[in-house]
Formats: sequence, structure tokens, C-alpha cells
Amino acid sequence: MGAWSADAFGNDTACDWSHGLEKVDDLRFVQQAFEAVLDADEEYLDADAASEALAACEVIARLKGNWGVRNPYTETVDQWVASHKIKPPEDLIQTALAVIDRVRAPQSELLELWEEGDPSAWHAAVDELRERVRA
Repeated sequence: MGAWSADAFGNDTACDWSHGLEKVDDLRFVQQAFEAVLDADEEYLDADAASEALAACEVIARLKGNWGVRNPYTETVDQWVASHKIKPPEDLIQTALAVIDRVRAPQSELLELWEEGDPSAWHAAVDELRERVRA
């Protein structure tokens, strides 16, 4: 995973995932990212699946009006959200929260990668994302 910052779009995987969003007009691409994480259950969660799911959580937060960081890396998602006035259903919001919890749980490669260095910035970014999804 090429990562340059702790926020959800601070890595190659999430940025690549966002381009797939451009091909849909509903939240099925988001749901698929969530399913990839939740289907891992208690098995080892791949970092790429976790990164894509956190990017999908950003879509939910932004659709709710809780934008967070906006920069060139978020541009694809920002444009998609601006052109798709979708109200995320409550069950999908709850799924997003469960996904965030799973990404931060044991058996998560992404968590392990961030724990190898100074994980405080990543934990803060994930906490902030969780709050924006929940709000």
C-alpha cells in the first residue's frame, strides 16, 4: 500500500477505488466495499479491502454533508457526491460504522501496518471519520 497520509484517501488503493464509483449512480459500489470487509468476519482482513471500505465510509459521510478533508485526492469522490443527491439509508450508515470497527479490530492488516510506526495520526483520522459517518 502506497500511503502518504493517515486520512482515508491518503493511499493509492483508496484513490484507485474512487474511480470505480464514477461508473455507478447508486450506492452498490459502496455496499460492495463494505461487504468485502464484513465477509472477512474474524479472518485476516486485507489492507486493500480495508482501505477501500474506509473510502466508501467517506462517501457515506460526505453524502450526509460531513465532508472532512477535501483535496486533489478526494476530488473524484467529491464530484460524485455533489452530483448524486442520495440520502444514505440508516442500515447502510450502521454498516459503515461496523466496517470502521472491523478495520480497527485485531486481524486487520491495515491496523497492523499503521501500528508498526506512529499510529496516532491514523487512529485520529479514523475516529474523525467515524464521527462524521455517525453525525
